[in-house]
Amino acid sequence: MNTKLERTDYVILAIFYGISSILNVFDYLDQDAKLIEYLIDIPNFSLTSFLGILVFMYFIIPRFLIEKRRYFYFAFWGLLVVCAIGVIERTVGFWTGGNDWSKYPDMYNLLLYSTFNGADSVALPLAILVTRKFYESQKQISNIEKKQKENELKLLRSQINPHFLFNNLNTLDSLIDSDSEKAKEYINRLSLTYRYLIQTKDSEVMELSEELQHAENYIYLIETRFGNDYEFLIDKKASVEDKFIPTGAVQALLENVVKHNKAIGQRNIKAAIVIGNDWLTIRNTKSTAPSQSESLGTGLNNLKSRYQLLSDQKVSIKDSKEFFEVVIPIIRLSE
Repeated sequence: MNTKLERTDYVILAIFYGISSILNVFDYLDQDAKLIEYLIDIPNFSLTSFLGILVFMYFIIPRFLIEKRRYFYFAFWGLLVVCAIGVIERTVGFWTGGNDWSKYPDMYNLLLYSTFNGADSVALPLAILVTRKFYESQKQISNIEKKQKENELKLLRSQINPHFLFNNLNTLDSLIDSDSEKAKEYINRLSLTYRYLIQTKDSEVMELSEELQHAENYIYLIETRFGNDYEFLIDKKASVEDKFIPTGAVQALLENVVKHNKAIGQRNIKAAIVIGNDWLTIRNTKSTAPSQSESLGTGLNNLKSRYQLLSDQKVSIKDSKEFFEVVIPIIRLSE
């Protein structure tokens, strides 16, 4: 849940404090309050309440509920802030009311009633904001899930489409006549590729080791089909154990390399898959020839949408004149 205040949140708070100020005016009229109480107490209530909201939304809730879920610290800091607000309000009210300071409440009564007053000041507007943001986040997750299902269907269709099969059968047909042993290996890699796509079609994430093994089979199909046009390297700079990525992510990125880059003459396309502790990077040289495939960014947008549900980290894309790089976060399910 995003706890940062947005423009609409400030509008809601402005309406809340406006209504509260009007109600306080009527309350003070019944009490025959002094002018100074109108001028100081009512603005003081709005100001201290607003400051309490800011502390909760930007410090207490994100740090002790969302990030680490430390409920004791959340309760401690929450009560401390509420009590401090109540002390300020009661002290200011005591002063503006022209009371005798010798009758100022003792520490016990001050803290007790200040906590009640502070809770009244902060609880209602905070509840309104948190409830609104909760339902907004639920709606956003629902929209992302719907979009993800649509993208997954498109992704699956692109992975097992007739065009992909047709190209591989053409390659296989030429291999049968020229190199029967290589044709057998090609059939084996092709069957492994399709088996993996079918077996993992319902999985959100897969082990990185499984995805890399699938990538090796897919790279074999590409290199066999295109010869020396593409050169792939898998560089494991860190262990691949207990690490996960979205299912089909590597294949989608490899498809992106082939789709938008064509070798020219002796200059082939080089692509490296680099495995780090927290990130997987695919970096490729760019073709100088204009791409015949229109780039709609569907594959990369699909990957970004999936990561919105799977991780708080984002996909990073760097596009320079000579290189194109995509960096995706590695997911650890045990955390």
